[in-house]
Amino acid sequence: MTDELTLLAEAGALAVVTTMGTDLWHGTREAVLRLFRRGDPERGDAVAARLEEDAATVRDATVPDDARRALAGVWTVELAALLLREPACRTALARLTADVGAAPAGDGRAASTLEQHNTARDSGTVYAVQQGDLHTGRAG
Repeated sequence: MTDELTLLAEAGALAVVTTMGTDLWHGTREAVLRLFRRGDPERGDAVAARLEEDAATVRDATVPDDARRALAGVWTVELAALLLREPACRTALARLTADVGAAPAGDGRAASTLEQHNTARDSGTVYAVQQGDLHTGRAG
């Protein structure tokens, strides 16, 4: 598996577990089920049951974020295997990941929080970016 697909599986898993126990869960659950049912409709039932069990684990957890962290690895493996079996799922998984990341916070919804501190001293230069690409080069 390429690094790009591994990163996509990790990002997808994070999107899935981040929405568990939030207002975004139902839509995320349905999107994940569509992905798994593409190549193997019967597998969708097993995935649906697993998603519900994991969502209940997060809902019932004393510290939901700890449960989410524990489940992220499991869903990374599941999504990586899916991408190997069904490469056509790549675009839909990337879209799901982007949609979850762009969801507004509030009313119990999941939202990602990014924090970055950069300091340049002594004539130094900082090149920094979050959720995007940074290309540097010299003109001429």
